[in-house]
Amino acid sequence: MKIVRLITYYLLGMISIFCVSIFPQYFSTRGISDSPGYFEQLIAFGKDMFKPESWVYKMEVSKAGGAPMMEIMWPAFVYSMEILAGALLIGFSVAFLLALGSAFLPAFVLRPIKKVLDVLESVPDLIVATLLQVLSIFIFKKFGVDLFSVASFKEKAYFAPIVTLAILPLVSMFKILLLMIEEEFLKVYVTFAKSKGINKFNILVKHVIKNIMPISFHHMKIIIWGTLSSQFIIERVFNVHGLTHYLLDNFQPITVFVTLALIFSPFYFLFQLIDFWLKEDQSLSYEKRRGSVWQKWHFHNILEWAKLSLENVLFLIKSINLRKLSPFRPFISSLFLFGRHMKNWKFALGALFFIVAISYSLIYSVTTDNHVDQVRLHYSEDGVKLLGAPPHAPTKPFFFGSDKLGFSLFDQLVIGAKYTLIFALLIALLRVLGGLLFGVFYAFHLGPRTQHWLGKLVDSIHFLPLSLIAYILLAPILMPAFTGFGYEFTYTFTERILLEMFILTILVVPLTTVLLGKEIKRVLDYEFIASARALGGSKFHLFWRHIFPHIGPRVTILLGTQFIQVLLIFIHLGIFKFFFGGTKLSYDPMGADPPMSMTHEWSGLIGELGRTTIASGRYWYLWILAAFILAIFAMQLIIQGVKEVQQVKVGVLYKAPRVRKQRAKKQAKEVQSAPITKECFNTIERNM
Repeated sequence: MKIVRLITYYLLGMISIFCVSIFPQYFSTRGISDSPGYFEQLIAFGKDMFKPESWVYKMEVSKAGGAPMMEIMWPAFVYSMEILAGALLIGFSVAFLLALGSAFLPAFVLRPIKKVLDVLESVPDLIVATLLQVLSIFIFKKFGVDLFSVASFKEKAYFAPIVTLAILPLVSMFKILLLMIEEEFLKVYVTFAKSKGINKFNILVKHVIKNIMPISFHHMKIIIWGTLSSQFIIERVFNVHGLTHYLLDNFQPITVFVTLALIFSPFYFLFQLIDFWLKEDQSLSYEKRRGSVWQKWHFHNILEWAKLSLENVLFLIKSINLRKLSPFRPFISSLFLFGRHMKNWKFALGALFFIVAISYSLIYSVTTDNHVDQVRLHYSEDGVKLLGAPPHAPTKPFFFGSDKLGFSLFDQLVIGAKYTLIFALLIALLRVLGGLLFGVFYAFHLGPRTQHWLGKLVDSIHFLPLSLIAYILLAPILMPAFTGFGYEFTYTFTERILLEMFILTILVVPLTTVLLGKEIKRVLDYEFIASARALGGSKFHLFWRHIFPHIGPRVTILLGTQFIQVLLIFIHLGIFKFFFGGTKLSYDPMGADPPMSMTHEWSGLIGELGRTTIASGRYWYLWILAAFILAIFAMQLIIQGVKEVQQVKVGVLYKAPRVRKQRAKKQAKEVQSAPITKECFNTIERNM
């Protein structure tokens, strides 16, 4: 039975890849008259897959007949997997060793380590690659040693991409292991083991590590998923001729299918075998038994509701408080909740960044009509002496410098802030709201077996790089096609924005659905939910009054993490000149301008970065990356603030205020100098 399920899920994943592979061709031909529809192209592609002549890799710049597909793609796949395996091995190994060593450190040493990890998590992979290139250039200029070599057709580069790619799994896994080891040491069996005289090292090795391994495995899948997306960019930055290179060179449905299938297949079978090894399917029998009991109770509940008389229904209707159903009530509650969170300095600082950045961007756009200063040639005050040509360095004529065409970087960052931040927040909000809506249906209406089947199916998404899927689907939408007289878009500006928002949302909604659905199921197991059901509470009442207040903070945290993920996808797409709202290309035989963003959003400036840019000394381009870092760090402050407010709400004081500490010290001195009476004891207890 397990083998049948394993093959079934794999075939469903391959069918999904097959359906996705035809989307670039469909979107690129949609605007052409008499072009076939999606299903017609899908059927034609399915028929061509059985023809040997279709499995030929042909470079678009070449007129030759091409080579067999697997002769080209298999060595590229092996090269990419060597880099990925090296990065994961180094990252997870170093993280595991650091976590073991950190378990013996005192708390005052661990606190700054955790803060450093939070900061490192806010640094995107592109920034790490860029900083490593800056370091390589500095060492080469200083000592004549080329630390990070770039790959070519003749030579393969391993050191630079592996080191860059290993940072993400290292930081993420180290942070997760550190938290899990701390939580495990607080459990009762650890206290019992200590009382038996077992030292901390033996407890850690023989008990703690064994217990956290299954949970670590689940986190590994998410980390590997993020690492796969990062590899898509790292290969581009370091000119690695892996799967990414050959996919971009021949962007045809068969190449897309082979690329995704090669990535999906090994990871799917590897993790499924580990799943079976950990015996996690044993929980299905428990869920099945629990589900049968719930179905019987649910049927009995329906019969009870059917017995309600008309008088009781009318009484319920009359007892409804119309003021609580006011359309302004959710808005007022949100403002009250926002005001309570603003008392936390981390939440307030992060929220103020978004408020100030978006407000200033909107005001600037309204007052200047999105004007961007441009200086082609910078002359002295007498107008004769030429001081500089673009790109201009900071201070003259622009404080933050300019791009290759002489446009002010600061003006572009200010104008693009509203597009970058607002639409990233909006896409993250749609992901969470969609996941919450379908998560309610998942928890309340689907049986345990269906939930298990859907969870396994959605789990397969972890084996496909999100940035790569976004690139495949958005390439024909955001990039104009050459018509002979210039470049023209297939879709209008509004259609491009809506399609990009829809695609970036729908790719993640299945994951957020299962995640939030499981959170709702967890709350449904609480005793007070059973009491509310016994009192006749409807599903809407259970969700709105009992479940949502419990999962609200987690939903807010999920919103923040999704916002960070959307920004990372913007960065990744910007590397390939795919900008939000569309990429503007110019056609000029005498010298065309570089690709530009139509909205000046921040990823439109990412394409300016590169090894040659840094090597030529244009370090002011790092302002672009600094904007992304500030936005990600501000969102992490909001997430941390929400966590701390929630901890205080449930009675966990994460940090005692300074006034309380001073008051406690003063009371301690008074207690030592005076006899303790009943009134004194009551006063101290009241002030604590």
